[in-house]
Amino acid sequence: MTCFTSSSAAVAKRSFLSGVSLRPCVVNAPLRMRKAQSVVGLAMASAAAAAPAITEEGEGSLEQWVRQMLPGGFAAQRLIGTGRRKTAVARVVLIDGTGQIIINNRTAQDYLQGNPVWLQYVKYPLASLGYESKYDVIVRTEGGGLSAQAQAILLGIARALIVANQANRDPLKKQGLLTRDSRKVERKKYGLLKARKAPQYSKR
Repeated sequence: MTCFTSSSAAVAKRSFLSGVSLRPCVVNAPLRMRKAQSVVGLAMASAAAAAPAITEEGEGSLEQWVRQMLPGGFAAQRLIGTGRRKTAVARVVLIDGTGQIIINNRTAQDYLQGNPVWLQYVKYPLASLGYESKYDVIVRTEGGGLSAQAQAILLGIARALIVANQANRDPLKKQGLLTRDSRKVERKKYGLLKARKAPQYSKR
């Protein structure tokens, strides 16, 4: 049970939103203070109930937008491509739009932390064909790090562009965007310090 006082309004608001009860503690509290706390608690509850469930530009709104644009989910879409890099996997869907790129229900700028190299990876296949503002790109990716995921998205977008139009294959192939980069970290071997690094040899 969380006590509520006038000096902890912000803390109580966060507690209410996280599901913690805001009923004031009544143990050893004067009647006037209990009434004041009850009034403030009811006001906080009504304000939280009146607030919108999601913000206009929050992750929740993007998730709703993705569900609206992809009826039936990723598997039901026509223009879809799968890209892989190291241990990262990216499933990419192209839909007619204005050039937005949504990755795991977040904008590409937000998800890739504003890194210009990673952003260039995901934009390059569309830019190379002049399709920057023709398609919206919706991605679901997992595994690996952000660098590997960005390169997996690049391959997935390139493959989806071929599904959209077979004429895109030759220009994408000439730029090497359809080649799967299969390089991975070599595994460590028994008796060695790393994949190939060995302890210093000692004759005696």
